[in-house]
Amino acid sequence: MLVHICCSVDSHYFIQELSKAYPDEKIIGYFYDPNIHPYSEHELRFLDVKRSCDKLGIKLYKGEYEYEKWLESVKGYEDEPEKGARCQICFDFRMQKSVEFAQKIGEKKITTTLLASPKKDLEQLKLALQRECDKFDIEFLALDFRKNGGTQRQFALAKQDMLYHQNYCGCIYALSKQKGKKAFMDELMSPINKQILPSSIEEKIKFYNQVKKLEKKSIKFEIQREKFLNYRLLRALIKQNKQAIKAHVLFYSHFKNSYTKFSILDENLKYYKSVKDEINLWSFKYFNTLCKAKFKNFDDFLQNPLKVEQEIKIRQKHFGIYNLSPVIIVEDISKGTYEFLAKSEIYFDSKEIIVKL
Repeated sequence: MLVHICCSVDSHYFIQELSKAYPDEKIIGYFYDPNIHPYSEHELRFLDVKRSCDKLGIKLYKGEYEYEKWLESVKGYEDEPEKGARCQICFDFRMQKSVEFAQKIGEKKITTTLLASPKKDLEQLKLALQRECDKFDIEFLALDFRKNGGTQRQFALAKQDMLYHQNYCGCIYALSKQKGKKAFMDELMSPINKQILPSSIEEKIKFYNQVKKLEKKSIKFEIQREKFLNYRLLRALIKQNKQAIKAHVLFYSHFKNSYTKFSILDENLKYYKSVKDEINLWSFKYFNTLCKAKFKNFDDFLQNPLKVEQEIKIRQKHFGIYNLSPVIIVEDISKGTYEFLAKSEIYFDSKEIIVKL
């Protein structure tokens, strides 16, 4: 029997219940979810689905990430609500490929763990399965493991086995509606310098890889959540004498004003502090001494920045633990007019941490 899998929280419980209902069936997993955006989130969910399947002894196949095709299929339905027309198209899209894959490997039965999600419409899923299965004479199973407290048991099991519990279905349009009037979606933010941001998808991938390693080594641990003050730089443009220049904005640099301008009258300064917006300009040479000459040159630093944790340590050592003043590192500080066009957000957030027992 082929089981289309959407995420580990749904599949972990669903597959165990399916095994009880069909003890003589060999269950094969198929992860096919091109609706998930961004790609890093797709990979994070696959990572945890693989972890779940390994625990359950289930063979797992990974489908292609056909995001552009999925976007084209739902074009015109971007504003549909959850369980609306876009969801039906999405189910049809994923079930079509899943049924085709079942036929390819010779499976005669198919179902999907989407049936376990309390946010999905069972009738929409049944319709999508039936449409595709009728084409290939494959039997579909539309099992409802949600009833009689199934959803509560599902979430309890996911918590017990420390699975990744995502906070949105995966669809960018659903995420946009979920965020409402929030100024940004941190799930979609990833710096071009490949720095891993706190509570980002990339950090979660690193986190669950660590979880997987600890489980493999049979090291006892638990996952706890902690609250913290998170930060995102939404945009920044630094100009010197009306020309954009290369620069790096240190983590937790909070800009009160979207535009700040001041002039420097001296040449070859190590650092400069402006009374406007408390902006601190640091020369690369000065910053590199704080890093114990870690970087060969300015471009090396821009392409291979410090980890966020290291930047925070430098900030705290230099200013103290509560300082949020902007710190901008430039190659040289020379005479001229400087302009800063920037926007940042500081907000309450939470993240998971590993506690070894």
